[in-house]
Order: sequence, then C-alpha cells, then structure tokens
Amino acid sequence: MSTTAEQAQDRRGPDPGEVVGERRHLTNLAYRLLGSLAEAEDAVQETYTRWYAMTRRQQEAIESPGAWLTTVAGRICLDVLGSARARRERYVGAWLPEPLPDRTEWFSGRPADGGAEPADPADRVTLDESVNMAFLVVLESMTPAERVAFILHDVFRYPFPEVAGIVGRTPAACRQLATSGRRRVRDAKATPAPAAGQAALVRDFKEAWEAKDIKALVGLLDPAATMTADGGGMVGTVLRPVEGGEMIAQYLIHIADKAPGLVLLERTVNGRPGLVAQHSGTTVTVAAFDVDGGRVTRIWAVRNPEKLRPWTEPGGESDTEDGTADATTPGTADGTAEIR
Repeated sequence: MSTTAEQAQDRRGPDPGEVVGERRHLTNLAYRLLGSLAEAEDAVQETYTRWYAMTRRQQEAIESPGAWLTTVAGRICLDVLGSARARRERYVGAWLPEPLPDRTEWFSGRPADGGAEPADPADRVTLDESVNMAFLVVLESMTPAERVAFILHDVFRYPFPEVAGIVGRTPAACRQLATSGRRRVRDAKATPAPAAGQAALVRDFKEAWEAKDIKALVGLLDPAATMTADGGGMVGTVLRPVEGGEMIAQYLIHIADKAPGLVLLERTVNGRPGLVAQHSGTTVTVAAFDVDGGRVTRIWAVRNPEKLRPWTEPGGESDTEDGTADATTPGTADGTAEIR
C-alpha cells in the first residue's frame, strides 16, 4: 500500500529539476547530430517547448521523461538534417561544422554567478573525440538516418530497439545504418593523432606562419594536404579547397602579407589543439587541424562570423562593419586562391 508521501509524490508528477537537468545531455546529442551549436540549441529549445505544451496529466503518464526528451530531440534533429541537406547545397562555398572552444576559453554568455547551468550552450558540450573536426566532417557525408543511428548507438550507446523508435526504422535497419556510418568513419581514417604531438606541431606551424617562413611551413605540411575554408558568403574566403602543401603555404604567407596586425593564438578547437586568428581584438578565423605522420594533412578554417560568436569577446573592435577583416582571406570570384 502506498504511503501518503508516495501518493503525494505521484500527484506531483515528474521532478522539474530532473527534466531541466536533461538539457546538457540533449545539447551534447544535438550538436553531434547537427554540427551546429545554434541549430542544436534551437532543437533542444523546441524539445522543451513540446514538453511544456503538454498537460500535467500527459506529463505524468510518461514513465521516463529523459527518454521522452531524447526521443523527441532525436526526431527533431532528424527533420533538421533532412532540410539542412538542401540548405547546404545552396550554401556559398564549403560548409563546415561550427567550432567549439574549450569551456575555459569561450567568451559570449559567461555563466551567471552562482548559476548551476552555464548560460552558453557551448559550455554544455563535452569535448571528446566524437566532436573533433575530422569526425564531424565525416558525419556530414552520412545520410540523416545514418548519422542519427550511428551517433545514438556508437557514441551514446543506445540499444537498437530504442534507436529504431527515434529513427522510425526497424532495429535491423538501424543496425545496418550504424554499420554504414561506422564504415564511412573508418574509410576516412578520422582517428586523430595524440594531442601532445599535435600541440607541438600546431605551435611550430604558428611560429612558421608568424615568421612568414614558407620553407618551414612546407616542411610541416603533408605534400597532399588540403585546406578548406568556410565564410558562408558573409566574408571573403576561398570557395574551394586549397590543395597541396606548397600551395597552402603560399596562401598563408599571402594572408600574412595582406593582414598586418593579425594575431595567432593557440587554442583548443573541438577538443584538439588549433589556432585562432584575431584582428583588432576580434576573432576572424578558427582553424582546426588533422595530423598524420608528424605533418598537417588537413586544415579547416571557419570564417563565417555567425559560427564564431562563442569565440569573440564582447566589445572587440574591428576594421570592418561586420566585425571581420576581409584582408585576411584574399580570393577570386571562382573560389581559387589569389597568390602573387
């Protein structure tokens, strides 16, 4: 027989603190599924909107609020991924995932004093190997269903029957989707080098760039290296990847010549050593690196200012109206590097 206290607890329904406490998990899930902090926060907000739109009786009928919230968030992200594929086909230049700073390094929306929850969603995302840039770029090559099934099962360890309830496929079909996603990751060799070795290489890269030492840069870059930039059509940048270590080195020296006063900072980018370029106190580029065999094999340079908000300290001044320094990213109309 239930006690009076137990009956009162039953009438109270789900603990509001428990429901709100799922936000960190939901943000971690949504960012990995969408590759965009802004879209992830929107998906999480929509999830909570649907929860609070239910009547008290409907909420009390849900056995596990956490599981319900995860299911709804997963389905919202699946829908967003479907529409995002069409949007990204119209995107100006390459689309790259939104880079995340280390929790000690982001600027916008600092946690309120004494607040239990950080004010900025960037500080809710756990930085591990499932958010390194190389991994997120591979995720972009997956179909929406592949991505959701793979992330839910291989990263968050949800069993396939639960994944099936989110994806809307059978458990067997979800198993195949996850296997396909796993194959894409394996084929792309998205396994990062040890962080200590990468940090030393990135530091050498920074020093060679600052010194405009093209020979040193070429030595640090793999001959088949690729640099991809994302300006989103909002700032000047190359629209197609720059290929080859020598071409990348020439391009970087050209940037240094065109942008006096550019400051390079060693920062953690999606959990891995990277570089941040600032001009007049404003972050204009965040660069993530992939390293293999002691050389840089890939550089992802995010320039789109909408993706750099967690990196820019409020009040930073800039030489251009949109807070960026266009001189740092010379390019031509057809998207090739303008190297002189």
